[in-house]
Amino acid sequence: MPEFLILADPDEARHEWLRAVTHRVGEETVPSLAALGRVLAEDIVAHEPIPGFRRSTVDGYAVRAADTHGASEALPAYLTLVGEVPMGAKPTFQLQAGQAALIHTGGMLPEGADAVVMLEHTQHSREDEVEVLKAVAVGENVIEVGEDVAQGQRIIPAGTRIRAAEVGGLMALGRTQVRVRSLVKVGVISTGDEVVPPEVQPGPGQVRDINSYTLSAILQSWAAEPKRYGIVPDDEEALYRTAKQAFDECDMVVITAGSSASTRDMTATVINRLGEPGVLVHGLRLKPGKPTILGVAQGKPIIGLPGNPVSAFINMLWFVIPALERLQAARARPWPRWRAILRNNAPSEAGREEWIPVRLHETEHGFEAEVVFYKSNLIFRLVEADGLIRVPADATGLPAGTELDVYALL
Repeated sequence: MPEFLILADPDEARHEWLRAVTHRVGEETVPSLAALGRVLAEDIVAHEPIPGFRRSTVDGYAVRAADTHGASEALPAYLTLVGEVPMGAKPTFQLQAGQAALIHTGGMLPEGADAVVMLEHTQHSREDEVEVLKAVAVGENVIEVGEDVAQGQRIIPAGTRIRAAEVGGLMALGRTQVRVRSLVKVGVISTGDEVVPPEVQPGPGQVRDINSYTLSAILQSWAAEPKRYGIVPDDEEALYRTAKQAFDECDMVVITAGSSASTRDMTATVINRLGEPGVLVHGLRLKPGKPTILGVAQGKPIIGLPGNPVSAFINMLWFVIPALERLQAARARPWPRWRAILRNNAPSEAGREEWIPVRLHETEHGFEAEVVFYKSNLIFRLVEADGLIRVPADATGLPAGTELDVYALL
């Protein structure tokens, strides 16, 4: 019997699998600063305009633009200096025709002013007089009320993953707390008679557990809470008991299986025992990652990843992270990438889409990508890499000089 009857197209498989994931995590309220990396569970609407007053964007002089018409270094406009705008307070005076007031970046424009002349385009002629050496237009160097955000405007939609920029926006609105999706709890299970904990010195034929920890690190960076269930021997009942516990306690289960076909079949059997519809995909036209298993039980995603560390890591990026976004009802965002020129040949065999690690080099002409030659069980090849390139299934490699996308290796 062949190892797999059908190898699925990776993109089609991902789409169908995610469509079957109907489970969603709950919501909670957290301090806005603690929300970094979390997914918003509410629309953020401005209850006030930002800024709430007309303010200067430069250090200079608040003026009436009409008073500077035609001003130049050869023929300056002379304006009477009537005061200085206090920072953090409303000016107590109003500009009249032919007047100017010293103002600093962020200062509130006094009544009557409609522009600001930059300090470097002025000079003093007398103590109470300023020479304007360049004309300004109405609104120049001024931020108007609500120019950043209008009152009632939806500024951050639900489903947005919060970055530092969003934290700043929340603070500008006085939102010190925000409603977010709960952390996704992910059960992580390693299997294999040959796998031992990292603190154990491996014996002949044994290897340390790498996958539980690399996968946990990725999960933590995506607002997920990994829960490791240890190393399970190659025994179906033992794996089922552990997987059932993880399934009951978590929103998602990830199983990294051994390299033999029998262990992968055991993982598929266990996924089917956890609930309907069970295994949806058993094998992908993908390298590395051909043995990947995609399943769903009662709306929760379950994935069986290859035991080889590089295969597990790369397929975690392409399948587990999209599932996390689905569980969090997060808005999809493009994967971070660079445009680069391939420095050396990227060999590949036609028939399977292949993802190859590369190292980036910045040159005067842009980025160049150097292929990092590797085998799927050598984790330190990924340590040397900055990103991944995609070789289409119908290509027999990519020649040096090819312009392509390099996907960030998060």
